[in-house]
Amino acid sequence: MGTGYEGLPGGVGVSLLRVYDWPAADGLRGGTPHLHLTCSEGYLVTGGRGSVQTLTASGFRQTPLAEGTLVWFTPGTVHRLVNDGGLTIVVLMQNRGLPEAGDAVLTLPPRLLADPAAYRAAATLPPEGTEEELSRAARVRRDLAVEGFAALREAAGADDPGPLAAFHRAAAALVGPLSGDWRERWRNGAAAAADATGAQLGRLEDGDCGYLAQAVVRSEGPAVRGRFGMCGRLDVYRADG
Repeated sequence: MGTGYEGLPGGVGVSLLRVYDWPAADGLRGGTPHLHLTCSEGYLVTGGRGSVQTLTASGFRQTPLAEGTLVWFTPGTVHRLVNDGGLTIVVLMQNRGLPEAGDAVLTLPPRLLADPAAYRAAATLPPEGTEEELSRAARVRRDLAVEGFAALREAAGADDPGPLAAFHRAAAALVGPLSGDWRERWRNGAAAAADATGAQLGRLEDGDCGYLAQAVVRSEGPAVRGRFGMCGRLDVYRADG
């Protein structure tokens, strides 16, 4: 066995995010509220200022973001990025590839969550189009999710946990059939990284350091620049190993 795993440490995903500055119905500028079902997410703010609004079973919270801030949250946290000016973030995502495979569910209104086909139609951007067309589609999607998020936040403020619990159930029902594919991605990513560490520890315990001679160094630029994402324009790194 060599190093055993050559992707980014821990099987994480990394991207550079420039948060949308489009105003929403409530006057705030920013991204599309959503949650992840199996992935923790971390933000390292590299420029600008803003906040991340979060909603969990414990209630609503707003965390300020400024250059140098590091914040992370666990699966089930509904989150919405707010851009108060030039907000740029390095995003660290557990289980690289899972969010792109459906792990992220937008807080669309219940009428769209109840129908998988309607949800996919509202949540999926066109595969191609002009800059203006893609921007318009991303903004429409964002505004729908903000509408749903506002209703969830209002209910939480009224000490009514029902709508958030219903959203959790709807999200799980929408993406549950995809979990088999997610497991394979996890097995080839984060699980493989952990297994490699375990094997290396075993070899060290046996006095065998031969795998160190097989070390590798990799470098790459963004595979995609400026992609329209949920929260803003993304520079995406593959880093598959």
